[in-house]
Amino acid sequence: MRRGALWQISIATTAEAEEAVADLLCRRFGRPASTHTDFESGLTTVSVYCEARPTNWPEQRATLGEGLRQISCCGLAIGMGKVSIRKIPRENWAESWKRHFKPLAIGDALLIKPSWSRRRPRRGQALVVLDPGLSFGTGHHPTTKFCLRQLTVERQAGKTQSFLDIGTGSGILAIAAIKQGYRPVHAFDFDAAAVRVARENAQLNQVTAHARITRRDVTKLPFQATHRYDVVGANLISTLLITERQRIAARVKVTGLLVLAGILKSEFEAVRTVYEQLGFRLVASKAGREWHSGAFRATAYFNSRKET
Repeated sequence: MRRGALWQISIATTAEAEEAVADLLCRRFGRPASTHTDFESGLTTVSVYCEARPTNWPEQRATLGEGLRQISCCGLAIGMGKVSIRKIPRENWAESWKRHFKPLAIGDALLIKPSWSRRRPRRGQALVVLDPGLSFGTGHHPTTKFCLRQLTVERQAGKTQSFLDIGTGSGILAIAAIKQGYRPVHAFDFDAAAVRVARENAQLNQVTAHARITRRDVTKLPFQATHRYDVVGANLISTLLITERQRIAARVKVTGLLVLAGILKSEFEAVRTVYEQLGFRLVASKAGREWHSGAFRATAYFNSRKET
């Protein structure tokens, strides 16, 4: 990791509202949030970290304040709701994540943990070791959890199943898929930093021989795919899921599973509608706070449309 200072943007809140506040900061700055609770004072602080001081900080602060008011209107007590910014050494950022990032189990199939954790997987539980990059999450976000769970549910022991990870970020879905036996596994992201981090995490987990991680732009994919997959995961913003639906759908195999996440509750029906019009059927969904994710099965109607 490069040396130098980081900018810490923090909001003092309550344990009740910490997840909603973390989502607010994540959406605003495009970075995962860490949380620290002082058990003596009961004060919870949610923070994100940036390479440079955010531009137009007074405007950014006002936007965060409006977001906090919306959280409060949903019935969550936000407490102080104080927004602050300060410059800190990178070592402080690393220690913050060590407090925040705890092992995460996805049923009996998968355990995700940071390298500093001593927790061991149970018998039959695949292990993913993942240290957070500055801009990339760790699997704790509800949309990522949904994708991980769908990978474990869809996996059929002894059967060859392929996986495509669109918008891979830290590479967590691709690595988890490999660990559970998916082959081949391909992943891409538009962000060059994400590709670098995902490749580093693949190396950390000793799965580079099975992972093809590249830099690609979903908006530039050919409409006709040369390769289709048993499972396709797309954890993207709703606008991309809708506008690029033809490109995304073209990569799903006959009867394959398409897992869509990163969708706000208010936007889920719009996403669902356009994919059902393509011939997909919603088979699983999960709503939590302002997020709503869905898994869609390609139907015979979808298959007939591909052939015309």
